[in-house]
Amino acid sequence: MLYQLHEMQRSFLTPVMQWADMSSKLFTNPVSPLAHTPFAQRIAAGYELMYRLGKDYEKPTFDIDTTRVGEATVGITEEVVVTKPFCRLLHFKKNGPDLKQPKVLLVAPLSGHHSTLLRDTVRGLLVGHDVYITDWTDARMVPLSAGPFHLDDYVYYVQEFIRKLAPDLHVISVCQPTVPVLAAISLMATAKDPKLPKTMTMMGGPIDPRKSPTQVNDLATEKKFSWFENTVIYPVPPNYPGFGRKVYPGFLQHAGFIAMNPGRHAQSHREFYMHLVTGDDEPAEGHRQFYNEYNAVLDMPSEYYLDTIKTVFQEFRLPMGTWEVGGQLVRPQDITTVALFTVEGELDDISGAGQTQAAHELCSNIPAKMQRDFVAPKCGHYGIFSGRRWREVICPEIGKFIAENS
Repeated sequence: MLYQLHEMQRSFLTPVMQWADMSSKLFTNPVSPLAHTPFAQRIAAGYELMYRLGKDYEKPTFDIDTTRVGEATVGITEEVVVTKPFCRLLHFKKNGPDLKQPKVLLVAPLSGHHSTLLRDTVRGLLVGHDVYITDWTDARMVPLSAGPFHLDDYVYYVQEFIRKLAPDLHVISVCQPTVPVLAAISLMATAKDPKLPKTMTMMGGPIDPRKSPTQVNDLATEKKFSWFENTVIYPVPPNYPGFGRKVYPGFLQHAGFIAMNPGRHAQSHREFYMHLVTGDDEPAEGHRQFYNEYNAVLDMPSEYYLDTIKTVFQEFRLPMGTWEVGGQLVRPQDITTVALFTVEGELDDISGAGQTQAAHELCSNIPAKMQRDFVAPKCGHYGIFSGRRWREVICPEIGKFIAENS
């Protein structure tokens, strides 16, 4: 019922937000007489803030048309390589002759936001690599006929993509997918699969959430599993292709994101309003771009979400050595030929210190010379894969690691 109420509210707010957007433009357009009235700038700023707080945010685009390779500017074409019910494998193909760059599979999180959250990650990697990314589908857009999607299915998807792109492949996982990616590669190693990747880079993920637990980890352990089943899972309403599918709705996830740092978001919106009033366009546009991405959320399949809560955050099956996928035990110690690089942020409040580094303890049979750990100084969770520190510090370190293990 909650999802239906949300949709009713959204339907009611849509014309109101369109009115607010139109009113904001009337008070800023130089040909409009209202733009020349007293306090026009403040009125317009108030209307735009109202519009952005209440509007519905659609999935953004990657909008990556070019990249720099050496001194040249190279065009980029976004192509779909594999289409699955719950995911597309995208390739950022460089136009022109084959540059023979290392091939990278970037596994994006399926944890509320769209894969476009890794836009800056892709941009940084594209300079020196041939980049593919998992583009997860909003569960409300997947018909019931496609069947369920479990955490095991995530592992199978990753394995399929690795086999599709191998050999000479390097896998990078950001946040949540570090766990299923490690499972996927572990199972392939156990089976002596000839298409193992050359390297795996784990960035800010909950390999062992028992280490330095954060607010996210505390929520998962303080609540019983039945609470998640009965409180945050709802069927998709009839106005979407996935009508009837049970999901963890994006709007609930977004509310949780905001609740973690309400003061910071309130201050950000206050600053946005003042930038609009003073005509400071650059920081105002930066605010728009950030929240266009941050406020665009997707629904997660209930099976996958609940599996993750139980397997990763409540029973710690990966570090405990008790996780089975399709009846087969996940054994990271069977990995011997895939180099491992873990990246953490010093100030990460999502995946605490040591949670990602735990992969080294589990992958005990990877030679020491093929293992590396890096803690980015003064870097929070999002700074690991986006922003100046990603571009100037972390991305070059990953590029160096890939080159050393190619």
